[in-house]
Amino acid sequence: MVSTRSIGRGIAAALLALCALPVGAQSFRVQCPTATNLHPSDPANPAANPVGGRIKCQQISGGDGFVTMGDGVQTYLFGFGPLSGLTKMANGLPGTDVQSEFNQDNTSQAIDPIFIGAPVDQGDLSISAYTFNGAIGLVPDPQSVPTPGALTGHVDPRLIMDVGVMNANQPAPLMAIDEDDEFFLTLTNVGQVMRPDLFEQHTVHFHGYPNASAFYDGVPDASIAINIGGSFTYYYLAPEAGTYFWHCHISPPEHLQMGMVGQIYVRPRQNRVAAGNLRTALIAANRGAAGYPANPFNSPSAAVPTGTGLACSDILCTGQTPLPAAAVAETAAAKYAYNDGDGSTRYDVEYPLQIHGFDPNFHFVGMTFNPESFTDMKDKYFLLNGRSYPDTVSPGTMVTQSTDGTNHASQPLPATINIPVNGRALLRISDLDVTEYQTLASLGIPMRVVGLNARLLRDMAGNDMSYLTNSITLAGGESLDVILDATGYTAGQKFYLYTPNLDHLSNDAENFGGLMTEVNVCNTVDPATKQCT
Repeated sequence: MVSTRSIGRGIAAALLALCALPVGAQSFRVQCPTATNLHPSDPANPAANPVGGRIKCQQISGGDGFVTMGDGVQTYLFGFGPLSGLTKMANGLPGTDVQSEFNQDNTSQAIDPIFIGAPVDQGDLSISAYTFNGAIGLVPDPQSVPTPGALTGHVDPRLIMDVGVMNANQPAPLMAIDEDDEFFLTLTNVGQVMRPDLFEQHTVHFHGYPNASAFYDGVPDASIAINIGGSFTYYYLAPEAGTYFWHCHISPPEHLQMGMVGQIYVRPRQNRVAAGNLRTALIAANRGAAGYPANPFNSPSAAVPTGTGLACSDILCTGQTPLPAAAVAETAAAKYAYNDGDGSTRYDVEYPLQIHGFDPNFHFVGMTFNPESFTDMKDKYFLLNGRSYPDTVSPGTMVTQSTDGTNHASQPLPATINIPVNGRALLRISDLDVTEYQTLASLGIPMRVVGLNARLLRDMAGNDMSYLTNSITLAGGESLDVILDATGYTAGQKFYLYTPNLDHLSNDAENFGGLMTEVNVCNTVDPATKQCT
């Protein structure tokens, strides 16, 4: 009996042979520095740094794969797959690593990872799951100087092909960083197995993200695109908190409809300040006071005395205007959606909710070497985190058997929302759709909208502009930050988050599916698994 691991290895070897690359022609590499000019010392010790380091890294593949729709139909897609943070993503978390996690030697594992959350032995599913979070393919560099065998970004392409081929995820791998981080994102183009006639380039474009350099913006007219057999590391700063999304900018209408789109969010600096008076602590943090990380991206302003470190130019730090009264009691473990200065965006658990739609005819034609009809594009599958109801409430990673005979993690993110009694859930909602406006309604627990398109809802005078509603509507490319407050509710209560657009509550021709998920009120919620306990 031939193991699926051997099949994957054989396919990878065949693909490399088909590429007919001469020795040294492939240019797969990764990049994740242990120190930079901005962060010459970057400890990942949680005791020394609660966030675990200011240098964050992630590796993704560009290729193709299959996903399973709510009616059981397997749908072909172009897509991005994870090449780092595999265990995190198997648990529904962002795949972003601190540099000490990312820079791990693959040869120490002595196994071939096939997909996120894969068992150590594909022939014995009872063996514990693969627990490697580092960069796939990273191995010692025999030519490194002055010390041979150092981890320099040199990779074994066989390992990358084993994992990356036919491993597209829907949505694309989730990313999360913190304000003031430096983010190194490596994209490796492994090619599209089902469409060998295509020599598709891919890029990463952070939609709406305040990127300082067009070179890393992913728009090929102003930067570069990555060919099959190549890798490129994007570099980003994280200057502003909020919810964004990212996508391939090569033929965007086609690549977005086919699945090359995902979410990234930036957590606020306020998460790193001590409990107490948030406004005072936020000002201290931005001045670089002792015990607080400085903000290296704002220059001193007249509103804050110079000579005390780097300053904050945000209206919340100037002290010139009144702020809303504190809405909640602060705790040391509190987390916030934005630098609000008063705790009004505090939450206990957070959930990324990515809305998308698939046109099954467009995807089928895209797999069969025929030209797609853009004018007739019509979504018939409506997805939350790549799943239609009832799959939205299925726990764990969904897998789909691909044409290589192995299972691949196709939809790793469930969409069930579990809120502890008297707690708050932050919903980071992005509309990744190409053709449709999308509406979500909440029955039972009102939604407080606190952020729109990665901006805190405050006017220029600092007045609170957040609002309560029972439904929100988004166009493609927009995002909302919404808080569900379970204060006064009892454990065991169940509510629904769904679309009132009845034709979007279906899985193609099958009714009672589509854009819908469940909201559960629990005694407590496990912060690691987000399951009710």
